[in-house]
Amino acid sequence: MSWPVWVGNVPKLAAAFQPRTAARAALHRARNEQGADGPVLSQVLAGDGGVGKSQLAAALARELRDQDSALDLLVWINAAEPDQVITAYAEAAEQLRLPGSDSGDDTTVARAFLAWLSATGRRWLVVLDDITDPVAVDAWWPDGNPRMGRVLATTRRRDALLSGQGRRLIHLDLYTPTEATAYLRRRLSDAGHPQLFEDGAAGELCQALGLLPLALGHAAAYMINKRCDVGTYLTRFQDTDSRLADLLPPEADTEGYGRPVTTALLLSLNAVQAADTTQLARPLLQLIALMDPLGHPAGLWTTPPVHDHLRISRPPRRRWLRRQRPAITERDIHSALDCLRTYALITQDSAQAPILMHALTARAVRETIEHQALPAIARTAGDAILSLWPDLDHQDRDLSAALRANIMLLDQHTYPLLWQPTTHWCVYRVSNSLRAVGLYEQAVEYDQSLIQHSTDNHGPDHPDTLSARHNLANSYSKAGRIQEALELRERVLADYERLLGPDHPETLSARSNLAVSYSDAGRIQEALALDERVLADYERLLGPDHPETLSARSNLAVSYSAAGRIQEALELRERVLADRERLLGLDHPDTLSARHNLAVSYGDAGRIQEALALDERVLADYERLLGPDHPNTLSARSNLAVAYSAAERIQEALELRERVLADRGRLLGLDHPDTLSARHNLAVSYSKAGRIQEALELRERVLADYERLLGPDHPNTLSARSNLAVSYTDAGRIQEALALDERVLADRERLLGPDHPDTLSARSNLAVSYSDAGRIQEALALDERVLADRERLLGPDHPDTLSARSNLAVSYGDAGRIQEALALDERVLADYERLLGPDHPNTLSARKRVVHARSVVTAVQQPSTATRMAVPASEPFSEDDEKPW
Repeated sequence: MSWPVWVGNVPKLAAAFQPRTAARAALHRARNEQGADGPVLSQVLAGDGGVGKSQLAAALARELRDQDSALDLLVWINAAEPDQVITAYAEAAEQLRLPGSDSGDDTTVARAFLAWLSATGRRWLVVLDDITDPVAVDAWWPDGNPRMGRVLATTRRRDALLSGQGRRLIHLDLYTPTEATAYLRRRLSDAGHPQLFEDGAAGELCQALGLLPLALGHAAAYMINKRCDVGTYLTRFQDTDSRLADLLPPEADTEGYGRPVTTALLLSLNAVQAADTTQLARPLLQLIALMDPLGHPAGLWTTPPVHDHLRISRPPRRRWLRRQRPAITERDIHSALDCLRTYALITQDSAQAPILMHALTARAVRETIEHQALPAIARTAGDAILSLWPDLDHQDRDLSAALRANIMLLDQHTYPLLWQPTTHWCVYRVSNSLRAVGLYEQAVEYDQSLIQHSTDNHGPDHPDTLSARHNLANSYSKAGRIQEALELRERVLADYERLLGPDHPETLSARSNLAVSYSDAGRIQEALALDERVLADYERLLGPDHPETLSARSNLAVSYSAAGRIQEALELRERVLADRERLLGLDHPDTLSARHNLAVSYGDAGRIQEALALDERVLADYERLLGPDHPNTLSARSNLAVAYSAAERIQEALELRERVLADRGRLLGLDHPDTLSARHNLAVSYSKAGRIQEALELRERVLADYERLLGPDHPNTLSARSNLAVSYTDAGRIQEALALDERVLADRERLLGPDHPDTLSARSNLAVSYSDAGRIQEALALDERVLADRERLLGPDHPDTLSARSNLAVSYGDAGRIQEALALDERVLADYERLLGPDHPNTLSARKRVVHARSVVTAVQQPSTATRMAVPASEPFSEDDEKPW
């Protein structure tokens, strides 16, 4: 072998090449840093076509190649097609004389080359230029050997697959104004015509050309060829009669960018209009230019809003003495799109595939849209996107993701037109969609930007701004940022009361939402007081049978239940169900929701069979009315599993939960929060069925998923950590359970405060772990504190207080204080008989403990019956602002 070895042709650098200092620095930092999953082996330059990604990669490759002893192997690959990657690897293997390189099987040889890269002591650089299919290239991405090797890639894509796994995505944008001006000055000077450069006009011309390196290269070549100075060229460029094809002709591509789609744009705008018999191509092109260049659904352009816009945009035809605008047909639209494809202004793999437009083409088209026409075009695009949105995001996750991306870019391209005179609903639809698919932190970031935009355009007190603030509070709540949601909802309510008065419907809704936040924050009595006020207001203003009144009544039942007022919650829910059956019918979604909510109250009251019968009916109704895959059907199936579990029908509950998990994974994706919830619930059933190891492994996965997707401090993550401690206890791993419980308690005290119900539950769980570990006095002290706190915060008769009293009796027994344990157990039994009746499951359990305690006649330690149950949450079909169970 003769070293070094060069494979592939590194592009020549363009004249007046700009070093792109900021991007170089980012590449250098990425090369020398340690990522979360190991060393950063690969740097991926991402940016629109024509911004100079390949040129920068070529400059870096040439510098490394030309340094003494810097590289032993350089492989430059045009990675637009995966087959080209395989071919280049096979060629490299042949030059390296690897074993089997002459076999003729390029795929096998390419794999051998990848294996050599990961093991060699030689220094190498592989450049994957212009990746268009990250998934296909991923299988051929070199890895390992970070000390000796490096991968540099360029792409227009922004896929998540291009980051992580030792890869760092680095965005390359347009020239800065300084870079653009420096390029123009040097290009003209190097050509021997420095007199063509003019300081005053150069900056303006660079802005007119959009700071696009490719456009600047064509413009400079034109000026050199025509001996045209910058000022004169700028005048011609700004002349509305001038043609881009004349000012930036394809023969001016002396810089070696060679992007055919851009050249086609510059030649073809007028040709398209001449060939377009429908006269729709240009208005369609203007709409497409506002979309995501990486693709948008083709169905957008046959929606009713686009039909209406195109009908108005097409010039009228003379018919006899009148000018008429003939109707637009789908055939007309498809014919116009065919014309745009013919002239390479758009690309599309098939009739149903997404439509793509090169970013440079889109930018140039947007610059040609008349200012007065842009508001109508922008709002038509927004209307079209909304009309295509699925009712439920999970019905077509890819479509929803594409529509979100297109709305964000539409707003960016046309801002502030979607905000004036009023806010277009499409910007709010993005927020709702992000929450629906479980992207909570992204929803928070997006909603924060909405508030800023609305404030800038409408002021802080405008209804649209208050709506944006309400959306942010919802996103905070979903993201587990409870206190931020509460504070924002307090502000929103105060603003509505000040601006609209205490009785306005928006004010009442804001008051109900604040009650939700109070409940989330553990401020049960404040939530209950607000819900009582909201119900009274709705009854006074709208009457007892209004839908909002019924929702308020249902919400108050939630607060009654949280406050331990089980019978009052049950009676309210019986009334709500009767009212909804009377007013809406037996099959209305709100009626089915009320029926399930009543089942929850039956379960709380110990009427297990009645709860189970209702949940079976609800599931059957949803399957009949909405189908087996509707989210409400899946929730009903999960709720029935809860009822089966309460009725000790363990295997039936387990089978239902396995089905729910499979369905949610299929419909929502493996990482959706609802899928994680289903995975947790299945772990509960595994545990109850005695399948301890399976439950433990599932809970470890759930915790890892929550930490990865929602962060270490999200309430769901803390619950998953607590549930894993339950499995550690079941598996006899007492010290691991104790360590987790200590962490959960510390986290909840830090995040929720010492008096939050979840904090008290964590303290109670830690007492169990102390007891399991033989630390009896520490367990007893914690149980005494929990009981005192619950009596103070929830009252002496709350179910959680009674549970704490029972747990303290266990600790007294463990500590040998038998008489005190017996006294507490007798009090708990009396309380359950008084509050829940003699036949409630809790009463029956308390009676067994009293019988056992009375049978203890010697100082024998009473067996521990305090338990930590990882109980799955019932999943209600929520009404507006209804609190979850």
